[in-house]
Amino acid sequence: MMNSLRIIVLGYIVRGPLGGFASYHLQYLLGLARLGHDVYYVEDSDDYPSCYDPARDVTDTNPSYGLRFAGHIFKRAGLGKRWAYYDAHTYTWHGPCADRILDICHSADLLLNIGEINPLRPWLLDIKTRILVDLDPVFTQIKHLTNSASLERACEHTAFFTIGENLGRKGVTIPDDGLPWQVTRQPVVLETWPVIPPPEHGRFTTVMLWDSYATVNYDGHHYGMKSESFAPYEDLPKKLGPVFELAVGGVTAPRDELRNGGWLIRDSREPTRDLWTYRRYIQDSKAEFSVAKHGYVVSCSGWFSDRSVAYLASARPVLLQETGFSHWMETGEGIVAFASPEEAVSGAERIQSRYDYHCAAAREIAREYFDHRKVLPKLIEAATARP
Repeated sequence: MMNSLRIIVLGYIVRGPLGGFASYHLQYLLGLARLGHDVYYVEDSDDYPSCYDPARDVTDTNPSYGLRFAGHIFKRAGLGKRWAYYDAHTYTWHGPCADRILDICHSADLLLNIGEINPLRPWLLDIKTRILVDLDPVFTQIKHLTNSASLERACEHTAFFTIGENLGRKGVTIPDDGLPWQVTRQPVVLETWPVIPPPEHGRFTTVMLWDSYATVNYDGHHYGMKSESFAPYEDLPKKLGPVFELAVGGVTAPRDELRNGGWLIRDSREPTRDLWTYRRYIQDSKAEFSVAKHGYVVSCSGWFSDRSVAYLASARPVLLQETGFSHWMETGEGIVAFASPEEAVSGAERIQSRYDYHCAAAREIAREYFDHRKVLPKLIEAATARP
């Protein structure tokens, strides 16, 4: 059994106070705690306006909404005394650990920086093992190759992991940024996604951001967003009826056009208002239908969504655009991959024709590939292994 470690997890909950972000980070925190580690959550404002307030729908330097959100989330998760937030704009600490967080960091064994969103301040750089987890394969590596400051921040870590699980495979166009990347997966604590009977008239749903940021061109390759992937699938409701729903965010999303095409549309802030609305939205779904970022697809990165893991853990089948994840995961039962509109139609029909079977298979896939008891010990062992 692995020795207990004091672990600092850096993430994006105060600045990104939405159910999906909170859910993903809590899988790491709760998973590590259940493995017997002494876990604390730390977040940094960074040095630019980065605090999103969904009530005002603005992004500025005011963390008030996010601090209330985080306090509520951590209290209900049983981590109410184990978090702190550093506001670099006012040079102040917030949260229940504010008065002792520097001592906690000083005595920590391991740092886990999820998503390269937080800078490593001086009080973190003395932690012996500093893990960077890349959640945005292809785009992260290109950013390092085109932005020297970003690469310098990344190099402050001692171990590097990506969810682009096809890294290094033949034909995969994730560029080499010089960092010694290893692969990992998103962990899930299955008990946090209780299985309830599926709804009688549920829909294929997803929560998505239409355009996350600008498309990228690098070394003769074009890497786009979900909006670019979605275009070939706009006619799906005409082929299968009004069974598809998108909880979509982003000012560029063509909501009226999608509604006219038969898609049921809602604001993504509704199901992601908090952790429990997010979970309920997934449980009230028949299955997930989702495209992936164009860049993940054309690079054959092997990327797989943490949101899709939540559907699987909830025993909801997943119909997901192929990014190469079929290279490392069994598909066809519970998780159905598609690479064309015809395959998407066929996959939806297959799920509906043997629905109960695919639901049971979905939960087993979550257990087999993403269970925190498998993913997290492997991550820590690889990060702390001697050269």
